[in-house]
Amino acid sequence: MKAMGVFALMLIFGLFSADLPFSSAQTIFNVLDYGAKADGKTDDSNAFSAAWKAACSAGTQNPTVVVPSRKDFLVYPLTFQGPCKSSSISFQVIGTINAPSSPSVWRGRNARRWLIFHGVTGLLITGNGTFNGHGSEWWDLSCADHPRKTGCATVIPMALNIIHCKRSTISDIYTIDSAKYHVVVNQSSDILVKNMHITAPESSPNTDGIHIELSQNVLVNNSVIATGDDCVSIGELSSNINVSYVTCGPGHGVSIGSLGRYGNSVKVENIHVKKVNFKGTTNGVRIKTWQSTGVHISEVTYDDIVGTSSSNAAIHLNCSHSIACTGITLSSIKIESDKSGQQVISECTNAHGTNSGVVQPKSCLQS
Repeated sequence: MKAMGVFALMLIFGLFSADLPFSSAQTIFNVLDYGAKADGKTDDSNAFSAAWKAACSAGTQNPTVVVPSRKDFLVYPLTFQGPCKSSSISFQVIGTINAPSSPSVWRGRNARRWLIFHGVTGLLITGNGTFNGHGSEWWDLSCADHPRKTGCATVIPMALNIIHCKRSTISDIYTIDSAKYHVVVNQSSDILVKNMHITAPESSPNTDGIHIELSQNVLVNNSVIATGDDCVSIGELSSNINVSYVTCGPGHGVSIGSLGRYGNSVKVENIHVKKVNFKGTTNGVRIKTWQSTGVHISEVTYDDIVGTSSSNAAIHLNCSHSIACTGITLSSIKIESDKSGQQVISECTNAHGTNSGVVQPKSCLQS
């Protein structure tokens, strides 16, 4: 009865406050109430910005921006800026948020990132809705992939960006067809990414599912990722990263790097990848470095790996000639060829470490 009484009181307050539609006690901030047209054609950026600013400045606990179901919203590049007044804030996506589909409309805008959550603590992005990057027209424009193409693009937008955020969660969200990376965690800490569905065509370039860099204490859990590049990529100066219970493929697997691009010493440590199912990927788990004397790879364990390989070299440890990989452990590995009757091998260059249990194909580590 108490709950019903409170609800009735809220309705009565709304009737007597028609000239003040948004009260200081408000907890729900529906983008439709801030002018969003939700027709998939009209620019709803201002409505999203207004709803966020109202929620972020609200004095109530856990204010929630709502993107309602069965609606399509067109949103141009936008930053949802923190810090917010409340210790926690939710961004509930039940409908579909669409990026502009034509690269031409990005001119004069931030073409590096589409949606940015910046400087927010206690952020929750959830709701079973969809972020649609509409990236197909970008995929053939990349100067990196098409260097001879006239008018190629050197900057391509990444979809959902979490920057300088703390103690935040992204869960139960669909992201599809980003022009570049789908989810980026940058300069953030204590971030949970779970129950995600991330998809793009296998042929789409640089469409990493989740990219983590300059961040600490990030958990990626219980997600399905199928794109044209890494399912999860971990960049420089990241630590305490855990990737588990992920279905990966198609794509390029789970990657650390590329590291040492500018010849500098970089630190990436305490990375754990476990219970990941790779299917139709070009790689499993890999560490990528540039040809540089600044990168020393050490204390890496590959354990409890079972599967098939489409390439002849199922294990490939190609370390720098000038700085060896050290402290490598291969343990309980059984990888066979996906072609009946064929054998697979391991290939090592300047890789040193130990073996534990059965390692198939035969290990090539130096002691």
